[in-house]
Amino acid sequence: MKKYIVLFILGLVSYAAFLNNFANKSYDVRIINGFTNNSSLPLVVWCSSKDGGDIGGRALQERDDYSWSVKTGLWKTPQFICTIKWDSKRIKFDAFWLNRDRYRCGNYRQCVWLVKEDGFYFSNDEITWERDFSWM
Repeated sequence: MKKYIVLFILGLVSYAAFLNNFANKSYDVRIINGFTNNSSLPLVVWCSSKDGGDIGGRALQERDDYSWSVKTGLWKTPQFICTIKWDSKRIKFDAFWLNRDRYRCGNYRQCVWLVKEDGFYFSNDEITWERDFSWM
């Protein structure tokens, strides 16, 4: 009987360690101003977490970027929402949402957005870009 209790406890500890390792990840989120010839009008970015944590914002000139890291946990499913404004255009989008981006951000956990005149492009390697959505 003691043998089964010890095996059960070892199994529980191993399972908990596995879950902890699987759940505790860090993702790098980056938003890049990909506009051309907009030096007089910056791309304004303001972000906050769904939990209510305001992480602030920046006014990005051409090729400038705004980045932060997102920590996950066993019971946490972080979501970061950003408002992007350029000239008279304004849009709010999920810059990071663990349920969507867990696999999409790749092995290196890079979630990169390139904002251009015709829309928002996503990449996890900054080489291959796919248009995710337009300004609408």
